[in-house]
Amino acid sequence: MVAGASGVGLLALSIGLAGIKPAAPVADRSSLLIDSVKRGAMVFQVRGTGTLVPVDVRMITAQVPCKVERILMVPGTAVTEGSIIAELSAPELQQAAEDAFWQMRRAEADYEVDRLNQRAALDAARANSREAEAVLVAMERLQKEGMQSDLDVLRARVKAEEVAGRLAAEEARMSLFETKGGQVGPARARLEQAKALHALRREQMASLKVRAGMGGILQLLPLQVGQQVMPGANLAKVAKPRPLKAELKVSETQAKDILVGQTVDIDTRNGVVKGKVLRIDPAVLNGTVTVDASVEGDLPRGARPDLSVEGVVELDRAANALFTGRPVFAQSFGSITVFKVSADGSEALRVKVRLGRASVSTVEILDGLKEGEQIILSDTSHYDAVDRIRLK
Repeated sequence: MVAGASGVGLLALSIGLAGIKPAAPVADRSSLLIDSVKRGAMVFQVRGTGTLVPVDVRMITAQVPCKVERILMVPGTAVTEGSIIAELSAPELQQAAEDAFWQMRRAEADYEVDRLNQRAALDAARANSREAEAVLVAMERLQKEGMQSDLDVLRARVKAEEVAGRLAAEEARMSLFETKGGQVGPARARLEQAKALHALRREQMASLKVRAGMGGILQLLPLQVGQQVMPGANLAKVAKPRPLKAELKVSETQAKDILVGQTVDIDTRNGVVKGKVLRIDPAVLNGTVTVDASVEGDLPRGARPDLSVEGVVELDRAANALFTGRPVFAQSFGSITVFKVSADGSEALRVKVRLGRASVSTVEILDGLKEGEQIILSDTSHYDAVDRIRLK
């Protein structure tokens, strides 16, 4: 009987222990980020990081294969439009420029000879035409007096028409030596072609002295003396120090709501300046979208190209929204579970919350929380196995 009673007692104890819930883990309140749910005006923003870049930039590239002979300036130097940054050499180009010059001179001589020959042919055709007209007039007068046969008059008329046609042809050929209404004759075309080639070679020769092309600061000069440079290679980069713009990288998931003209706060780490969205890159690179923002007003001291900045784009405003601080992993129009702090603050229970639009540090609440309630914003992934935690 005693053994049976003991067995019944152990069974009852086991059942009672099984019904007891495991103790909730304890969290230190001071190590958690807790925020209250509020109602009121809410600003929707997107944050991006990037750099200040010049608006006016000139990239100088090589036009022909060449060799670097001298470097006259270093990056950071102030330059004017005519400043020579470096000197290059290209012996083959120099020979080609000489050939182009003499080809142009030969084309000029050929054109002048052809024009003079055509002028002589035109003058001869005019003289023959006048002579044929005079003969025809004389024969027609003699025909009226009965001193000239009809056949001879007919022959004179045919001759005059033939010479008139030849004159018209020579006048047309003469017109081909001048440019009229976009029509260019062969001789003129050969001359213009030779002039264009000569101008190109002169321009290429001039490019061997690398000039800044505009006033500003020499920012980049990736050259070394003796270096061989191929056509299209970057020789130098010149930029004006003002104005600058912010080139921000924004997450592709947040960039979808950005529009041109929206307000941007640009933090230079030495002050905040206002700006507006100028351009949104249509392409996505490494999960980010490039957004260009203007800089309005005076920049803080120390602001210069390539300075790291942070920009906050204002997307929209809501006059009466229910919102709270943005929990970790919260996304716009998503659903998450968070720990809601009890009224007495002794514990936090897991609840499901439906979110609306998210901003940089706040998120709109659509369902699951009420004004005045508190939630834990910190990362609570290590409490995924429990629905309740105690706070101390």
